[in-house]
Amino acid sequence: MKYILLPIVAILITTSLWAQQQWKAQVLDQETKKPLPQVTVSLSGLSITGITDEQGNVKLDNIPSGNQRLVFKLIGYAEKEISLAFPYPQQEAYQVFLTPENEELETVTIASTRSSRSIENIPTRVEFIAGEELEEKANMKPGDIRMVLSESTGIQTQQTSAISANAAIRIQGLDGRYTQLLKDGFPLYAGAASGLGLLQIAPLDLKQIELIKGSASTLYGGGAIAGLVNLISKTPKQERELNFHLDATDALGLSVNGYYAKRNDRIGTTLFAAYQRNSAYDPAGIDLSAIPQSTKITFNPKLFLYPTAQTTLTIGIDGTFEDRTGGDIHYIKGDADALHSYFEQNKTKRVSSQLSAIHQLDNRRRLLFKNSFSYFERELQSPGYIFDGTQYASFTEVNYTDQTEDREWTIGLNAYSDRFREKQAATSFLRSYTQVTWGAFIQNLWKIKDWFHLETGLRSDRVRDYGFVFLPRVSVLLKLNKQFNSRLGGGLGYKTPTIFTEESERLQYRNVMPIDPENNRLEKSYGANWDVNYSTALFNTISLTANQLFFYTRLTNPLLLAPMGTSYAFVNAAGNLSSKGMETNVRLGYGDFKLFMGYTYTDAHLHVNGVRKENPLTAKHRVNAVLMYEVEEKWKMGLEAYTFSKQLLNDGTFGRNYLITGFMAEKLWKRFSIYINFENFLDARQTQYEQIYTGSISNPQFRDVYAPLDGFVVNGGVKLRL
Repeated sequence: MKYILLPIVAILITTSLWAQQQWKAQVLDQETKKPLPQVTVSLSGLSITGITDEQGNVKLDNIPSGNQRLVFKLIGYAEKEISLAFPYPQQEAYQVFLTPENEELETVTIASTRSSRSIENIPTRVEFIAGEELEEKANMKPGDIRMVLSESTGIQTQQTSAISANAAIRIQGLDGRYTQLLKDGFPLYAGAASGLGLLQIAPLDLKQIELIKGSASTLYGGGAIAGLVNLISKTPKQERELNFHLDATDALGLSVNGYYAKRNDRIGTTLFAAYQRNSAYDPAGIDLSAIPQSTKITFNPKLFLYPTAQTTLTIGIDGTFEDRTGGDIHYIKGDADALHSYFEQNKTKRVSSQLSAIHQLDNRRRLLFKNSFSYFERELQSPGYIFDGTQYASFTEVNYTDQTEDREWTIGLNAYSDRFREKQAATSFLRSYTQVTWGAFIQNLWKIKDWFHLETGLRSDRVRDYGFVFLPRVSVLLKLNKQFNSRLGGGLGYKTPTIFTEESERLQYRNVMPIDPENNRLEKSYGANWDVNYSTALFNTISLTANQLFFYTRLTNPLLLAPMGTSYAFVNAAGNLSSKGMETNVRLGYGDFKLFMGYTYTDAHLHVNGVRKENPLTAKHRVNAVLMYEVEEKWKMGLEAYTFSKQLLNDGTFGRNYLITGFMAEKLWKRFSIYINFENFLDARQTQYEQIYTGSISNPQFRDVYAPLDGFVVNGGVKLRL
């Protein structure tokens, strides 16, 4: 009997071994035949995954018998899928070739530095938000870009109105006026338009968002002391793109967006249009709007012409019209009386044009010309007060680029004008002004060795009423090996004095005196940052990417708003404002799961007349964590949490620390998807911690806003891809 059982047992053991097989593969570049590290290899529908090593090798264990689909993914390469029948007999590694995908490579080509090189080869530290990450953030707030930016380490959006939701962006602890906001390289949101810029830019027609933290004034001129944000628009492709996005919230909001793009041989077009509406929302039940009543219409058509293979001409118009009213809920609903009468109304009109022409002279040299003109009108009204003015701004640049494999030179000239005209009111100062800046710049990128890249730049600006400014800048990229690289950079910056700051915005510009070029000076700065990047695969199944950044910025003669009797005046303080700290980012990937973790430490202080004071409304510690689960073209789910430490307020008190959490889920089909988002589901609200105003409801004196006011909000929607 035992002679019969032993062969049967042997057969069963052998069958079991074959049923749970190990499989080996090597992944190579289709064109260069070089090994590809960091490729994610997974079995479709199963939690079996692996990451290729430096030689492109990967092993998968415990593969069940039957037909299996193996999926290979790497950023910059077309996704590949193969089918094999297991048990699969093999004596050597199975070779898989991935093909570079141009569309994917474009997503990591950075435009903000004026270089055509990929992000891996640019010494300037640039962060970008693109692709699925940008789409996921748009699900949370499709009407503006606050959510997209505020969830990055080192960036904080600061709400400047408790009832109108006006907001500004702060990078590395510095006020919003020190960040330059661009769209496709055009400075369209400066001056009078800066106070509402974040609220009036929808993310749904954007290809990517590029962030340069630290001094970047050498690139586009003054204003980029803390950094710059460049919003890069989508461009048309041969395949038609027609998308619609409909979103609604339980905070009484509605958003309808549409985008169309198509290119032929000689002509291409894109069209983005959006309609957003929100009723006044008061989750605290205090008769004041946390979200104002608003209606906003946006349109942005663009025409792309390709007269020759070497020339591209782009013409665009961008228009935004908004009516936003915050304040007493009774007043907004038409039930005002002597007690319930407070309000803030913002009526804005923005129309801007963009023209750019790129001509490739030969395979090395390129000539670019661009021009924009913008018209921005704002009327801000509250009981007994009106601020009403119009800004006319223009920007023109011409530059020439000569690029070889190892070197790249860019030289250029630009001119920027900002003309603001305020309508005279009986109770206000007249703060009209005209600013004109002429600039010349030169940039060089030099690949000295494969492991050592150097980028230098020099700009000279002549600012009307303030004279010449010279802005040198240098950055170094060290590629220590395939896992490690490091960037070190720094430069000078400046900011032209203006009344449009976070402090004056909180006062609605009431009793704020005009800038006086005879007494006011340019704010000037120097800054540096250093980062180290590391990526590897752990246990051949977990991808790990880590980034550590250290930063420092020092600003001299900071412009402060000081009380002068019953009025306020901007004065250049005898001292400095310094901000130093670090940002830590870690990303882990395992199969369909991705974990993002970040920590920001910011130490920002004002030093004036020998007194050292914390910069108000700056969280010293911030921790963020996001866990994503994604099944390709089927499901997306995300859980996130953000903690903020105590912040000093302008009245000398401290706000409390708080935690914001969120959960989002999206189900995808080929032509459409549906999603739901639970934002701030623990309902962290400043109105739960303290009174948001002092005085009476008819004449409230608002405290600084350091935490959310809208609380727990649920939104959901449908996205159509036709």
